[in-house]
Amino acid sequence: MQESYIENKKIFQKVIGEIIKKHRKQTGKSISLLSAEIGMTKSMWADLEKGIKDPQLSTLWRICEGLNLNISEILKEIEETLGENFTFTE
Repeated sequence: MQESYIENKKIFQKVIGEIIKKHRKQTGKSISLLSAEIGMTKSMWADLEKGIKDPQLSTLWRICEGLNLNISEILKEIEETLGENFTFTE
């Protein structure tokens, strides 16, 4: 069970990163600019986009504000991308 959780967490983080990156590119803003606008380090933002970090909800909220999105939009996109069968539990 632990292996499944770890693997699913990696998938989850990767999906979040891909979605954040997609929306950042749509804004035409760099990591440097957006991270400065929301008070986050460039390395933290880059790690999120790479799927290395698992953002706290408050961090994800700040990112959404920087991208001019509602948090519900990002959460829905994450949910749709992962699919209805995705779970952290068995």
